[in-house]
Amino acid sequence: MRIGAHVRDDDPLSAAREREAEVVQFFLADPQGWKSPVPEPDAETIRAAGVDVFIHSPYVVNVASLNNRIRIPSRKTVAQHAAAAAKIGAAGLIVHGGHVRKGEDVAEGLANWRKLFERQAEQGGFGVPILIENTAGGDGALARELDMIARLWDLVGEFGAGFCLDTCHAFAAGWELDGVADRVRAVTGRIDLVHLNNSRDEFGSNRDRHANVVHGDGTIDPAVLAGVAATAGAPVVVETPSEGQAADIAYLRKALS
Repeated sequence: MRIGAHVRDDDPLSAAREREAEVVQFFLADPQGWKSPVPEPDAETIRAAGVDVFIHSPYVVNVASLNNRIRIPSRKTVAQHAAAAAKIGAAGLIVHGGHVRKGEDVAEGLANWRKLFERQAEQGGFGVPILIENTAGGDGALARELDMIARLWDLVGEFGAGFCLDTCHAFAAGWELDGVADRVRAVTGRIDLVHLNNSRDEFGSNRDRHANVVHGDGTIDPAVLAGVAATAGAPVVVETPSEGQAADIAYLRKALS
């Protein structure tokens, strides 16, 4: 099992060496904005480094939105970041499941996800797998509850959509982590990446505040997190405070050996 971390984007390979990481995840642009991804100057070096790379799309992306001013740039942003991710040999682009606003029909939000894949398929696909990530809370969320994720997968599974399981998000959304990997696979048929994060808040809080796996203020037993990683059968990325990432990776590597 390959284990790594979400790292700074200015020098991801140095960050990987500092943490003894086999996997890195990073952004290709401002995560809070709509700017196009900047071409990675060390693309060839990254491709040849032997480190698995995942790219996270900006947080502003909401493919499900019924608001044209959000949905249309979201589609464009996903396509741009997927193309840039492919150039550096990334194994996937992580995209949050998104949401619709109060009073809006969630079925329309689900249909918007299908339209994203349909339209891109007409253009030859994305070039990298799109990994939809479960979310911690929010009314109208499309990836907070497993039954809603099942509805989403009925529409996008045939296009090869991948799944990213975030343990902090799951815990905050009220998912029991014992056996969670099996329950997710029963719905999606796959887990492509695990964001193995502890949570600063209590079970069912609907709050997305990550903590280090070990030696932090997390409320999840590290052994439970290691158990999720062991059963998921996918690469693991910790999106935890950077000062504790090396310890998080070392703990998981030992626990899973």
